[in-house]
Amino acid sequence: MPVAAEPPPTEPPTRSARPLDVALRIGGGVVAIWAGLLAAVLELIFATWAWEVMKGRPGGLAEGVVGTSLAVGGIAAVVVLTVLVGWFAHAVVGTRWAVVLPALSWFLVVVAGSVKTTEGDLVLTGDNVIGLGMIVAGAVTFAVLGFRQLVVPPAVD
Repeated sequence: MPVAAEPPPTEPPTRSARPLDVALRIGGGVVAIWAGLLAAVLELIFATWAWEVMKGRPGGLAEGVVGTSLAVGGIAAVVVLTVLVGWFAHAVVGTRWAVVLPALSWFLVVVAGSVKTTEGDLVLTGDNVIGLGMIVAGAVTFAVLGFRQLVVPPAVD
């Protein structure tokens, strides 16, 4: 059995480094919250635009392909963006529950987009299939990320 040499012990962080680390983690958490908010706004804008493109096109094979590619591409983009935002939150905050920060801001924006204003404006309508697919894809992706980060034991360095 090979015996590897033990690495030299590292020095514990100094007292002055600890407040800086906490400040950076808090700042990273704030950035993660804003990233979740921005992701939701961009997804709502895209869902509304893509649905208008799909509704405005007359029937035909080419128009159907464009509409389907917008829907599939948009939902894939939501999953990728949600994974990136969740990973970023976990990396900068350094805790297993960090995915909750962007997820909450994302959910708040999506809920706000689906509620009619006093002027009658509604970003996410009930017949917008792309928007509904994006809501499901984003919610499921955040749920899977959160479950995975909470259940999987942390890596031992």
